[in-house]
Amino acid sequence: MITPPDRTPLPREFFDRPVLEVAPDLLGRLLIRTTPDGPTALRLTEVEAYDGPNDPGSHAYRGRTPRNEVMFGPPGHVYVYFTYGMWHCMNLVCGPEGTASGVLLRAGEIVEGAELARERRLSARDDKELAKGPARLATALDVDRALDGTDACTPGETPLRILAGTPVPSEQVRSGPRTGVAGDGGVHPWRFWVADDPTVSPYRAHVPRRRSR
Repeated sequence: MITPPDRTPLPREFFDRPVLEVAPDLLGRLLIRTTPDGPTALRLTEVEAYDGPNDPGSHAYRGRTPRNEVMFGPPGHVYVYFTYGMWHCMNLVCGPEGTASGVLLRAGEIVEGAELARERRLSARDDKELAKGPARLATALDVDRALDGTDACTPGETPLRILAGTPVPSEQVRSGPRTGVAGDGGVHPWRFWVADDPTVSPYRAHVPRRRSR
């Protein structure tokens, strides 16, 4: 008999821990995005940890700015940023208030509301690609900067919620370098994913962007 995922909301205490504890523990959890069109649920299969002032790869490494303000707030809130002038990416704030650490949600499996995700991700070749990568994940769930600062631990029908789901056993968790992170921050094995899961995105090393002449 297959046990259905636990739909109990994760408490704020879950996120009020060091980011390297929270990140792998998020695998298998459910992220619920609710819009006027209905809910979409995603099972997390890949994440990356970012450790604020201790991490050259973090947006908060050089301190507080209007862009990263949410990262310095209470744990369990959503940090959304816009990148390359085209895409949004979604993070969950971790640790005590003021620490500015967070987990980037890199990939997942759409387990409810696939028809809505397909409408948002018309270029996906199949359902495994709907949320395979952080920008694709945000697009499939209709996440943009309007949701920056959302409390994901609030009970009830809120725009974004994190539920207990089915945690992944430690023997099925893999780790390695973060995707596309340059310099000193690129060496940390702070990307975590579910072994052999088809929704996990491929690893790509950082490639410097060429400046147009």
